Amino acid sequence: MIVGLPKEIKKQEYRVALTPAGCEMIVKQGQEVIVERGAGECSGFPDSEYEAAGARMVDEAAEVWAAAELIVKVKEPVAEEFGYFREGQILFTYLHLAAAPDLARVLTERQVTAIAYETIQAPNGSLPLLTPMSEVAGRMSVQEGAKFLEAFQGGRGVLLGGVPGVPPAEVIVIGGGIVGTNAAKMALGLGAEVVVLEKSADRMRYLDDVFQGRIRTLTSNPYNIANAVRRADLLIGAVLVPGARAPRLVTEEMVKSMKKGAVIVDVAVDQGGSIETIDRPTTHENPIYEKHGVIHYAVANMPGAVPRTSTLALTNVTIDYILQLSASGFQETIMSNPMLAFGVNAYRGAITHPRVAEAVGAPFAKLESLW
Repeated sequence: MIVGLPKEIKKQEYRVALTPAGCEMIVKQGQEVIVERGAGECSGFPDSEYEAAGARMVDEAAEVWAAAELIVKVKEPVAEEFGYFREGQILFTYLHLAAAPDLARVLTERQVTAIAYETIQAPNGSLPLLTPMSEVAGRMSVQEGAKFLEAFQGGRGVLLGGVPGVPPAEVIVIGGGIVGTNAAKMALGLGAEVVVLEKSADRMRYLDDVFQGRIRTLTSNPYNIANAVRRADLLIGAVLVPGARAPRLVTEEMVKSMKKGAVIVDVAVDQGGSIETIDRPTTHENPIYEKHGVIHYAVANMPGAVPRTSTLALTNVTIDYILQLSASGFQETIMSNPMLAFGVNAYRGAITHPRVAEAVGAPFAKLESLW
């Protein structure tokens, strides 16, 4: 199988889906890898390293898409790439189709086999290919939030950790999963007061054990969310429902009750956002906007700002799936790997993930019915 690695073209996306080390593993397995020149430069991987790993370098993205049977990417294709799609081609990337119905439509029309990193699911319910980017985004949410709390950025002028005699900032995290846990870890390390709202009692017990009582946990319900949001200096939305649009847990009225100059960072924006006043994604170039006196940070590809860390972490978890797909083909791999089967969002013109189908308003087809 020919594996293709195009350069990411989404605005200010500096990650790449495969390191030279990962490329070498595929080549040594007997497969061919085609890499668009410059694909890894922003992550610190020059073309010479891919060439040394055995990749064939090409000048244009069109050459990669035309030749490759398996395309590996980081972010969902943008409109300029839709014309490259062809029937039976396998696309392996973060898709977030619940927030991208137009992409879902084109993938099914062109009968692309689309596998989403974010919906691959282990038997225990964990999302192994989403985890590393969730870890990065969770930690960055506090880093970015702290920056925009500074007065010259329009924030309240509050230092997260305070100083002796001055209270620290209050950081409210909605969602106690991977993003929320990493956000809490960073905020606590900077000395903030941290509250995590979570609906799972078992998860709250876990967080209480892990943090040894140094953070507070609250059951996530509208009453508790409203009270917590009102107190927040920094509010972090860290809610995820695999394959589905994020639930809107923070209403506009709650945002209106916040302190002037408080900051919201919604990590769920690429799944539609969990804050009602997050009405559009932003970019690293223009990351914030102000509404009701509150700073809103809504960058949909946060880990793209730290591409070397993110690329290494991503390849660490994707490479085994890429090796299996490229060696055994789609159907054999899917039949032998139930975890990967959860990741299939589109196949043979149908949407094959129930939550994605519901989110984009398309019929759902069981994958096994399409063999």
